[in-house]
Amino acid sequence: MPVTVTTANLPGTELVAAGVNQRYVWLFTGVAALGGLLFGFDTAVISGAIPYISTYFSLDEYSLGWAVGSILIGCAAGSLLAGGAADRYGRRLVLLVCALLFAASGIGAGLSQQLYWFVFFRLLGGLGVGAAALVSPMYIAEMAPARLRGRLVAFYQMAIASGILLAYCSNLLLDHTGENNWRWMFASQAIPSVLFLVLLLLVPETPRWLIRSGRNREAGKILEKIYGEAPSDAEIIGIQNSYQQEHRSFVKELFNTKYRAVLWLGILVAVFQQITGINAILYYAPVIFRETGISGSSSLMQTIGVGIVTVLATLFAIGFVDKLGRKAFFLTGSLTMAVSLLAVGACFQLSYFDHYIVLIFMLLYVASFGCTLGAVTWVYLSEIFPNRVRGLAMSVATLALWLADFAVTYTFPVMARQLGTAVTMYCYAGISLIAFGYMLARVKETKGKSLEEIETLFLPSK
Repeated sequence: MPVTVTTANLPGTELVAAGVNQRYVWLFTGVAALGGLLFGFDTAVISGAIPYISTYFSLDEYSLGWAVGSILIGCAAGSLLAGGAADRYGRRLVLLVCALLFAASGIGAGLSQQLYWFVFFRLLGGLGVGAAALVSPMYIAEMAPARLRGRLVAFYQMAIASGILLAYCSNLLLDHTGENNWRWMFASQAIPSVLFLVLLLLVPETPRWLIRSGRNREAGKILEKIYGEAPSDAEIIGIQNSYQQEHRSFVKELFNTKYRAVLWLGILVAVFQQITGINAILYYAPVIFRETGISGSSSLMQTIGVGIVTVLATLFAIGFVDKLGRKAFFLTGSLTMAVSLLAVGACFQLSYFDHYIVLIFMLLYVASFGCTLGAVTWVYLSEIFPNRVRGLAMSVATLALWLADFAVTYTFPVMARQLGTAVTMYCYAGISLIAFGYMLARVKETKGKSLEEIETLFLPSK
């Protein structure tokens, strides 16, 4: 797979950074981040539909885990296919295909009469989610000035959080629309999908990909829009030179001595983001809240609270990720998440649900995740891999992330049924503590460094 490089390290671009066209930067960032909004919506919309599809399709805890988690198998496949497709056909075209997949998935799942069709359309949506999760941050990183890269890529996570919140609100609004309410919950996804498709027609392909494809004049015009000055020949040549050593990379190359350590770092950071339990909380939040004795509508209202806190926490990450650093966020988040999960587990073990105590600690957990592992993981993964293998390494790490997500999503209803909610929360708390120890020992700070400088942190010296 060809390398993926970012405009953030264009030779000389920081000399004109003061003239960055902020409006244009936020336009392409916002449009690309809509892929994250649909990612969040597509994955979270099922949370409000779980009680209804469980009845309609007669699901036990195993088939429920499959119905909810099947989208993540599609995500894994999408992450594998997206890197090569984005390098061959362009970042923007892949995102256009994602928009179509999102729309087809929502409408198809809403019209499904049998479980196998429902799962098929969830898998189809997963292809779009997995591809967008890889290509949207790639698009933003390749367009963004270096000094804004961290917050702009983190903005993608805020879009995911906003999509989750939008899905929760949509579920609440459609909850009382009759026996087919769950169908409308899924079909409503078509609206933001069409908006994403239309807005993508207003933004260009990335300059890096255009230069790689020999379309230097088009790339120069886009760079001029971003930086306010026409790029020099030296800047264009700098991008071209970054591809001179390009060759097709294979998975076995990633596991050689040179790249093995950074690859495993990326894989484990991605896996820890998921196995600390976040999507068990986001997908099954209404189910968890109902176990505390509240009604279905009240559980959906509390779930909206979870979505709001996620968005606010991600805004905090956007504001401070380039100031406080990646490692500080990782350590603070994993430790706070562990404490929160221990408290939630204790509440279920003692059957103590007064004073909204479960909601409070759930919100603390979600806030901790949203402003740390949620947002910063995507920033970190987009930074640490060497230029020569970035595309393939990102695909492998993202594949690991989706498989870990599937494992958590599939096993949560089984664990909750067989072990109880309290023990399940204790398990996630223990994993959060393991994540804290690993990140304390292995994660290296990348704040304020160019991608080339970061590369020297992780590759062995010659």
